[in-house]
Amino acid sequence: MRYTSTFVSLILSALVLTVSPLGRGATSAPGSTAVVRIGDVMTVEGIRDNPLMGYGLAVGLKGTGDGQQTIFTMQTLANVLRKMGVQANGTLILTRNVASVFVTATLPPFATAGTRIDVNVASTGDAKSLEGGLLLLTPLYGPDGQVYAVAQGPLVLGGYTGGAQANGVQVNHPTSGRIPEGAIIERNLAVDLSQMKKLSLLLGQSDFGTAENAADAINKALGSQVAAALDSRRVEINVGGRNVPELLAQVQSLTIAVNQPARVAVNERTGTVVMGGNVTLGACSVMHGSLSIAITTEYQVSQPPPLSKTGQTVVVPQTTVQAKEQPARRLELKAGTTVEDLVNGLQAIGATARDIVAILEAIRAAGALNAELVMI
Repeated sequence: MRYTSTFVSLILSALVLTVSPLGRGATSAPGSTAVVRIGDVMTVEGIRDNPLMGYGLAVGLKGTGDGQQTIFTMQTLANVLRKMGVQANGTLILTRNVASVFVTATLPPFATAGTRIDVNVASTGDAKSLEGGLLLLTPLYGPDGQVYAVAQGPLVLGGYTGGAQANGVQVNHPTSGRIPEGAIIERNLAVDLSQMKKLSLLLGQSDFGTAENAADAINKALGSQVAAALDSRRVEINVGGRNVPELLAQVQSLTIAVNQPARVAVNERTGTVVMGGNVTLGACSVMHGSLSIAITTEYQVSQPPPLSKTGQTVVVPQTTVQAKEQPARRLELKAGTTVEDLVNGLQAIGATARDIVAILEAIRAAGALNAELVMI
């Protein structure tokens, strides 16, 4: 009888030696621009979405709802029954067809009473699935505690469960779902644009050059100096008696040159690396090697000779340690190396995505990465 008890793998990687990050022939990262619509990169201050949230009950489940230990579900059900004229004790209710849920939605700008919006529903207790559930009338509250919408309707799930325990199957998440157009807005929240004397456009990515480009494009299109960049994110426009919807429609359709920052986004948990096309490196030398150690234990059964009266059967572990080390592989990077050159070089020396994450962190520490490294 043999069993493998332990397997340990240690990876030794990413040694970066700076040769001359700012030496002879070194160049800075070239700027990169893209032509886009103002409406795609800028928003109007004060015109935005607002989150809504509520708590309610999903009924009609096929025995997959909350258990009796989820006390607040039974208390909520008892309160709903009392409002309907039915006197019920929450501690004596036994049902698996009900689940407590949180309901969330997004209140769009210029919303008026009667407008329908989508809602998301997620279980808060120990329900196994919300399949076949019907959300009861649920008020949705804003951050100020006021009711802005009410939700109700059948749930639409993107997953399901089948079977039981070890013989069951689950696809996606059956404890959350949606109700398309399941909420009705109860308040008029439209902004009166006719009273606005100034408009502030906000950039999604802060950049002084892009803000100046937007102000210049607006002034050129309107034929007067009505727009000015206040900082790296805000452009203010003087309305001056113009029709605001027409003004915004004209401004948002203008195209401008957007400066794209040199940035590398790294997700160390998944080993994902996303690099902009304008990221460059200073001159450096990367050495990459690996050391792998595997420890295995085999259990062998030792038995006494036949008809032996003194011997006994024992299990004897046999441990084996194997170490394998590969020689370090070297990658030379010249000043001004592009992302494509870096990725091709790292793949050539056998670096994985997680190795690339460690190598990029070391390159930044060595001062040879001409970009911002963002950890997500």
